[in-house]
Amino acid sequence: MRKTVAVVGATGAVGIEMVKMLERRKFPVKTLVLLASERSRGKKIKFRGKPVAVETLSEEEIPAVDIALFSAGAERSRKYAPLFVAKGAVVIDNSSAFRMDAEVPLVVPEVNPHAIARNKGIIANPNCSTIQMVQVLKPLHDAARIKRIVVSTYQSVSGAGLEAVEELITQTKAVLAKRPVKHKVFPHQIAFNVLPQIDVFEANGYTKEEMKMVNETHKIMEDYSIAVTATAVRVPVLRGHSESVNVEFENKITADEARAILRNAAGVVVVDDPSKSKYPLAIDAADDERTFVGRIREDSTVASGLNMWIVSDNLLKGAALNAVQIAERLL
Repeated sequence: MRKTVAVVGATGAVGIEMVKMLERRKFPVKTLVLLASERSRGKKIKFRGKPVAVETLSEEEIPAVDIALFSAGAERSRKYAPLFVAKGAVVIDNSSAFRMDAEVPLVVPEVNPHAIARNKGIIANPNCSTIQMVQVLKPLHDAARIKRIVVSTYQSVSGAGLEAVEELITQTKAVLAKRPVKHKVFPHQIAFNVLPQIDVFEANGYTKEEMKMVNETHKIMEDYSIAVTATAVRVPVLRGHSESVNVEFENKITADEARAILRNAAGVVVVDDPSKSKYPLAIDAADDERTFVGRIREDSTVASGLNMWIVSDNLLKGAALNAVQIAERLL
């Protein structure tokens, strides 16, 4: 059962977490192959207490592996994923390259694990903000059938990579020291600010990030009748995405019923006692494999609706963990 596993994009924020997840979850790795761009060649990443050297990703030298976890961006995924498949690997890709390809399963193991069996060598990992939302909403959909979702996200800077994390830290120091603030990763200063833009704007006025949530939710939930609208916002938080979600159902479901359902949902933790200021926080979700939900309350403006607050670590369940869980299902 032990497998040869490659992590492509091993030195990036998600790639580093993929290596950690393989070790933390005791994935049966026989040989670990770490690949990244030429500038990362020779870097060492620890795995099971031993340093593993990073090799250069090259189309001339595609290694023969059983499973390849990709976190190298959509362009590299489109170029290299088919080459790994041709060498016999199953690719689990964290980029947007294949998510909406009808031939590629888009999987959250707690929601649609059956889709894995349809893979033809590539399985897509959904967008981080979509994963945590559908993980919470699917059991509620099964119970009362969702008609409409309105979601506003509050996404941490780590979702934009290690450079974005450094930019927030550097800007914060500059603001506190009353020095000029420079920005490169984001279109505006992110420190002590909120940016209502993640990714580029499309012709309909929505950003690509917002449309990912719409399209991916339909595909993962396997129900295109659900109306979904999203606003994606970047906030000055290092790690952990938060979401305000309003859901309208076809059938009546109370807040207490929703809590009871979600307490039994795989990978979900209900933290919901507002009288004691207990609700999900990004700082509590950081480096935690679980997805947290709270502030569950009934929407008085519709016949059957709920509001809720969902928080998860975007680098774990939103990326690396979900990919490793898909690999576990493959076994």
